[in-house]
Amino acid sequence: SGNLNKLLRNGLEELVRKHKLDALVTPYDLRRSSDISTILAIVGYSGITVLAGYDTKGVPFDICFGGLKGTEPKLIEIAYGFEQATKSRKPLSFKPRIFNVKLEASCSSF
Repeated sequence: SGNLNKLLRNGLEELVRKHKLDALVTPYDLRRSSDISTILAIVGYSGITVLAGYDTKGVPFDICFGGLKGTEPKLIEIAYGFEQATKSRKPLSFKPRIFNVKLEASCSSF
C-alpha cells in the first residue's frame, strides 16, 4: 500500500512537472472502477469533476481536472472556465415528485 502510494505520487508529480502541466484532464465515469479521481484521492491530491456534456441518449458525462497538492485554486479556475466555455449545464428536464409525508416524532426511544 505504501509503495503503491509512493509510485503513484512520484509518477504523477514527474508527469506534471516534466510537462509543466496546470492540470491532468480525464473523462470521469462512475460506472468504471478505476479513474483518475480515485488515484488522486489515494495519494492525497486534488481533483474537481464537472459536467462535460451529454451522450446521444441525453445521459450526462463528466470530466475530471486533477492536480498536485496546493493547486486547488488553479483547478477551480480551470473547471469554471471549462463550464463557461462549454455551457453544457442545462436545467433539469424532469419534474420532481412531491410526496405528502406525515412525520411523527417520538421521544420515548431516548
